[in-house]
Amino acid sequence: MQLRYDQIATQLAKGLAPIYVVTGDEPLQHVEAADMIRRTARERGFGSREVFDAGSDFDWSRLSESANSLSLFAEQRLVDLRLPGGKPGREGGAALTAWAERPPEDNVLLLTLPKLEQQARRGRWFSALEKAGVVIQVWPIDPAQLPQWLDKRMQAQGLKPSREAVALLAARVEGNLLAAAQEIDKLLLLGGPGAVDADRVAEVVADSARWSVFDLSDALLAGSTARVGRIVAGLHGEGTPEPVIVWALQRDLALLADGAERVAAGMPAARAADAVGVWKRRQRPFAQALGRMDVAGWQRLCARAARLERLAKGAAQGSFRDELLELALTAAGARRTPLSPSRVVAP
Repeated sequence: MQLRYDQIATQLAKGLAPIYVVTGDEPLQHVEAADMIRRTARERGFGSREVFDAGSDFDWSRLSESANSLSLFAEQRLVDLRLPGGKPGREGGAALTAWAERPPEDNVLLLTLPKLEQQARRGRWFSALEKAGVVIQVWPIDPAQLPQWLDKRMQAQGLKPSREAVALLAARVEGNLLAAAQEIDKLLLLGGPGAVDADRVAEVVADSARWSVFDLSDALLAGSTARVGRIVAGLHGEGTPEPVIVWALQRDLALLADGAERVAAGMPAARAADAVGVWKRRQRPFAQALGRMDVAGWQRLCARAARLERLAKGAAQGSFRDELLELALTAAGARRTPLSPSRVVAP
């Protein structure tokens, strides 16, 4: 059985499954999902807990021995198995399959591991665990859903935020749920429950946004110029290596130039997005981005990205951050960009 994060509490209220698998790359929900299962197990009388850290040198016979052993006082037991590498290997896969096929009585297995690739999810061991128990896949919160997530979490802790307060908090912590949870705790600690306005958020909350080059790519395709500006500032502030930023930008611009050529030859934009190999999730914004300029326009931006690469390597003079912002905003469809024409150096 597969469940979303927000379905865990309902399932646990009905009773404990013999096996829980928590997987994903969003740290806050990953930790909180496992904590909910541990807490419920304690409340249901599982007084014994055995923890295994299954690193590369883990002896998987220990899991088999645990399955076959009884505690001294025949207590119900939670077996807390952490698999940081995400791959159990042949021996581990066999041990997990054996456990799933005959779950030991009075035991609950909690397996926590990072996000699994599709190939791993097709493995026999994973299929056996999914069939015998519950798989909880945690995903990052989409930026569009973040305000609702923040409002719900604040309300649950006795805070009553205004719409402006939620919007400001979302802008400050976007992409970092751990920071969001900490800032909500801080708001509660410093001001207690009750109304929260934007002024209070501005006073208390630090700017904890966490950005990646993929966020920049998504914002560029979506034409979200305000978000592009914030992400560029965030990448610079977090010390993201300039060559990594250039790599992502050049990749997107090359795909857009290729797609624009296909559209100019008569291919529909949606088909062009698929033809150049754009991921399914990004095909719609990619197709919409193609309408912002013609082939020559995208090719000019590719040339400017080549200059940006030289700036990153120290082979040209200028402000990398300024020219990155100018280029990204132009690609996102901004009519006016921060740099005046006289300051934009030709490639």
